[in-house]
Amino acid sequence: MQNLLNDLLWIIFPKLCASCHKALGTNEKVICTHCCYHLPYTNVHSDPDNVVMKRFWGKANVKSAASFLFYGKGEKVQQLIHQFKYHGRKEVGVVIGKMYGRDLLSVPSYKSADVIIPVPLHKSKRRKRGFNQSELFAEGLSAAMNIPCDFNSLVRKVATDTQTRKTRYNRFENVDTVFELVNHDAVRGKHVLLVDDVITTGSTLIACADQLLKVEGTRVSIATMACVE
Repeated sequence: MQNLLNDLLWIIFPKLCASCHKALGTNEKVICTHCCYHLPYTNVHSDPDNVVMKRFWGKANVKSAASFLFYGKGEKVQQLIHQFKYHGRKEVGVVIGKMYGRDLLSVPSYKSADVIIPVPLHKSKRRKRGFNQSELFAEGLSAAMNIPCDFNSLVRKVATDTQTRKTRYNRFENVDTVFELVNHDAVRGKHVLLVDDVITTGSTLIACADQLLKVEGTRVSIATMACVE
């Protein structure tokens, strides 16, 4: 009887794929099987000199950097991110985090991380959105990699404007000095996996990494859900 009721609810209120918006099958969750097979995976996490890592060369002394997916305007990954950030589908971040976490476990430079820290939102933006998308991605990574999260030690002390339409120079200027590490002991001597949703120039992540790397013995690696090509 319960299975029949579930099937009826599925017909009346179908759950849709966060990427293609088609109805999910009975055993599918969040992202349909077709989209899972056809998403633009970067597969760069095993390459120490990949296209994401190059964005930090000469700017931040990070150990490793990689992204799970390529982000293209009007494409499936943009739909995923928009459903996640602006339409309240919080489960997208957790699912993608779990998927990527399983991949990162095969790379020693990520497997050795001691703690996962997401890029923080300012409290005013968090109130407006209701959640921090980077925290949900971090939760998925944590579940897959068995690495604890720290949501409190790194804070955003200034509410900055959106980065979307800013030039490369203005992106860096916009996040300069807006982050603060309030608990140095939480990262001292540790390998921090710093995570965010989408990386474009890397300015936000560089600003966060700068704060973490001020602490003696701290190492930083970076992972994001997607990167703009």
